[in-house]
Amino acid sequence: ADQFDLVGFAVGAVEREDVMDGSAAAPGDLLVAIDSPNLRSNGFSLARRIVFDVAARSLDDPAWEGSEGTLADELLAPSVIYAAAVVDVLAAHEVHAVAHVTGGGLPGNLPRVLGEGVDAVVDPMAWEVPRIFRELQDMGGVSDAEMARVFNLGVGMVLVVPPSEADGVVATLASGARPARVIGELVAGTGTVAYSGAGGMGS
Repeated sequence: ADQFDLVGFAVGAVEREDVMDGSAAAPGDLLVAIDSPNLRSNGFSLARRIVFDVAARSLDDPAWEGSEGTLADELLAPSVIYAAAVVDVLAAHEVHAVAHVTGGGLPGNLPRVLGEGVDAVVDPMAWEVPRIFRELQDMGGVSDAEMARVFNLGVGMVLVVPPSEADGVVATLASGARPARVIGELVAGTGTVAYSGAGGMGS
């Protein structure tokens, strides 16, 4: 009786000819990632288990040593909404696919937008993982693989673009205060996500 759920949703519509089905994505395309500074709205089941059951922490505790904010501040930081920035990119650049990185992280969301015959190869050192994810991993003793499967780890959306468009896409996003960077490429394959080098937690 002392709890309630507040749920919101949005429904979008698009002309059939404008639907991106991943068929345009091809080997050699680059992956442009838009930064996510926090958990946004995914991974909270694991985050709650880590904070309350494993680490026995309070939401009023400092997020980490020396932090001016609490765990609650970091975990409940507002989600970034990418819609306006992506609309700007689509109006100015050729984009072959767009992946929203929600529950399932990169391994669970990138394959949904890949056409047949391509894999995504991600460089985990291409971006800096926000500290809240490192803190949760340390508190819970969570493996890199599970972190990558559950959380966005600092990547909120991925645009699949031709190499000739990558720099322009990054610049357009930056002009809209959405930091972005190239984090990988597409290669011939079977529709999976692989990490170059070791691990999947980024730098």
